[in-house]
Amino acid sequence: MVERWIGSLLAAIGMFAWPALSLGQIAKSTARAEAGAIVSSGNSRSESFNAKFDVAREWESWKQAFGASAVYAADPTGTTGQRWDVSSQTDYKFHTKGFSFASARYEEDRFSGFEYQSSFGMGLGWRFYDDPRTKLIAQVGLGYRQLQTRISLAQDEVTVIPGERQEALVQQARLEFERGLNQSTRLLNEMRVEAGVENTSIRNDVSLQVKIMGSLALAVGYSVRYNTHPPEEFDTTDTLSTLNLVYEMK
Repeated sequence: MVERWIGSLLAAIGMFAWPALSLGQIAKSTARAEAGAIVSSGNSRSESFNAKFDVAREWESWKQAFGASAVYAADPTGTTGQRWDVSSQTDYKFHTKGFSFASARYEEDRFSGFEYQSSFGMGLGWRFYDDPRTKLIAQVGLGYRQLQTRISLAQDEVTVIPGERQEALVQQARLEFERGLNQSTRLLNEMRVEAGVENTSIRNDVSLQVKIMGSLALAVGYSVRYNTHPPEEFDTTDTLSTLNLVYEMK
């Protein structure tokens, strides 16, 4: 487990740092961090926390992005939610709107039907809109995915189905949309799809962000994660609603 985590993290960091070693001057750098927490006590006791961090750097023809997120929830019975993921992507611009990319992703979710899912991919993308008010970017590619299913019970609630490691080629797609509704409000949506023979995973994150002052904003978000074929006794869909404080640097 530790070796797998370290290997995936090093791969992501290496992909993020590589262009800086050869291309020198950074033309543009952006960063975005958001976090939220809820703690209750008295007759009802619970706590939850979520955080997300994204950073991107651009050169003349290159763009490098790195992201990480984590979710934790607990009540008096113990931990009820625990998930984290890291991702990285390198883009090479070959046209004003077109680019090629190489990406890597790794995630662990303690309460899903999968101990971990990791993938690497390459493909092409197109920036349909990319201006201060509207952004619409689509990309498609082919990749390799590795995952480990959890031990589960069959429908008879007696037979134990052992977890297994699955490796397969997958088709990948990603769609990013951002729209400025006015000077202080923005709508953001990102969808990722990985389609394979054993399982297809879909993740969609949507949020409405309202600027408070300067670089600070308040964001209301809703996230959906869907797996077509999780192990027996596990649900196909996980959702998460958030209310976060956002700090953005451009």
